[in-house]
Amino acid sequence: MKKSRFFAGLAVAVGAIIAGLALMYALPLDFRDRAPLQPIAFSHKQHAGDNRIQCLFCHRYALKSPVAGIPAVADCRACHLFISPNAPEIRKLTGYWERREPIPWVRVYSVPDFVYFPHMMHLRAGLVCTTCHGEVAAMERITRSVSLKMGWCLNCHRQHKASIDCWTCHI
Repeated sequence: MKKSRFFAGLAVAVGAIIAGLALMYALPLDFRDRAPLQPIAFSHKQHAGDNRIQCLFCHRYALKSPVAGIPAVADCRACHLFISPNAPEIRKLTGYWERREPIPWVRVYSVPDFVYFPHMMHLRAGLVCTTCHGEVAAMERITRSVSLKMGWCLNCHRQHKASIDCWTCHI
């Protein structure tokens, strides 16, 4: 009787662990809006698409750091002192500059604290930004184009023959 209870409890525990692992593999890591409204209607289509500004021009930390970074207000202002300075969205930008405030951009992509995603390593491995971020140059409003699930990342690692050891991405 005690043995059967033990094995039943063990089976439930093993089942719970397997279910938990399956959920980690299948659930999205981020439940926020895929295309949040931003404080300034910034068009990647206009900047990266029409004007062909490369991702790394604005997201300059991507090659040196785990995070790609967002340009400072001064970076945007440097161009827009001369380009469309009276456009309504540029006037918003100027307001942030004059108030000495950072633009409170709403984050579109994020991973939990226990996931290590270094942009620099992925770029050095030859991946292009569109692999994870989609065709940003065609997006008027930035939209999270891939479902950041563990399974998606593992499939990409397998395709590119990158390590799938847990410690590669989990700290």
